[in-house]
Amino acid sequence: MLESMSPQRPGRRFDRGHTDDLMSFLAVSPSPYHAVAGAAERLEKAGFRQVEETDAWDGAAGGRYVTRGGAIVAWYVPEGAAPSTPYRIMGAHTDSPNLRVKPLPDTGAHGWRQIAVEIYGGTLLNTWLDRDLGLSGRLTLRDGSTELVSVDRPLLRVPQLAVHLDRSVNADGLKLDKQRHMTPVWGLGKVAEGDLMSFVAGEAGVREKDVAGWDLMVHSVEPPAYLGRDRELLAGPRMDNLLSVHAATTALITVATGDEPLDCVPVLAAFDHEENGSQSDTGAEGPLLGNVLRRSALARGGTFEDAARALAGSVCLSSDTGHAVHPNYAERHEPGHHPVPNGGPILKVNVNQRYATDGAGRAVFAAACERAGVPWQNFVSNNAMPCGTTIGPITAARHGITTVDIGVAILSMHSARELCGADDPHYLADALTAFLEG
Repeated sequence: MLESMSPQRPGRRFDRGHTDDLMSFLAVSPSPYHAVAGAAERLEKAGFRQVEETDAWDGAAGGRYVTRGGAIVAWYVPEGAAPSTPYRIMGAHTDSPNLRVKPLPDTGAHGWRQIAVEIYGGTLLNTWLDRDLGLSGRLTLRDGSTELVSVDRPLLRVPQLAVHLDRSVNADGLKLDKQRHMTPVWGLGKVAEGDLMSFVAGEAGVREKDVAGWDLMVHSVEPPAYLGRDRELLAGPRMDNLLSVHAATTALITVATGDEPLDCVPVLAAFDHEENGSQSDTGAEGPLLGNVLRRSALARGGTFEDAARALAGSVCLSSDTGHAVHPNYAERHEPGHHPVPNGGPILKVNVNQRYATDGAGRAVFAAACERAGVPWQNFVSNNAMPCGTTIGPITAARHGITTVDIGVAILSMHSARELCGADDPHYLADALTAFLEG
């Protein structure tokens, strides 16, 4: 079936349990490091075991995963899988645009204590104004170990200038300087070097003198919530792209613990640093995924030839959020392609390869949605609007794998708080499960 199913729902199939679980995952994943830890915990409960990249791997059947910072790759080897058995990969990313703490964080002026931050990714700056913010991330200790930290209560705030002092703001629009206007306040008094690190170390339960480095960021402490008269919408933080990470983790666990025979090795690959180009050791352009796929084939007794055959037969669904049609700005969208919330996952196409989808990939995605009984929609950008990109083209080019860009249509992308249809997360998870089942 090559034509998309109608975006109008044939009947309510809302799965409260799945969406509730997504909300819980979003709430406990304020940073990429927390998202990886949350996904790993779910995999462990399903029987997966962690392996270290520095250890020798065996080729026995079962589920395994590796973590590196804000990235996780997990895979399940079915009984009887050959070294040349192809992979079915679900790609996603764990990072979201936000404000990140600078190396010398303690600053302030005029009796205010503030935290120096750097803008990460293409965030909508105004969405961080006048919002209660927490602090999260990881601390690196002198012995090389890491400690996650999350201060999930109102701690910081980026105060907006009152309209009385900016009389033209509603007529001319809000203009924010990233350096001067985005520094959060967190108290009053004299600025003292080491204040923030002393506080964070205490929150993490470690000694300040043991902290050698940190990767910290701010997050909105407002929890995810259903929205609308019929609660058919979901509002929450970091849905770009933890919604996909959650759906892919769910799908992998479903096929690994189910009775459906598998003719592939299903894989979850959730990377960091997608929002700033993926060029890192934990990004999609790094070696992590390729190393895992080749080592898995070799651990099962394969050769270079077997590993190459496995990759040549593999397919990746790169899942990331896309744009739902905005009711107040419909002219910004391509007139013939208006994805709507609760219309099912979107197939993302760009002939200039900002998305990796081609006709063959379209057929794979359509077959998965048909098998799952899930509606789906087409997405393409307005020719007058620059098109974003994903890990899809990077995965296709780096590994020579047929890659299809898909996702869930949302509003307010890159805001501190985004909006999607409450049915769509389960639609996506169902489609990914069917994709892994072949």
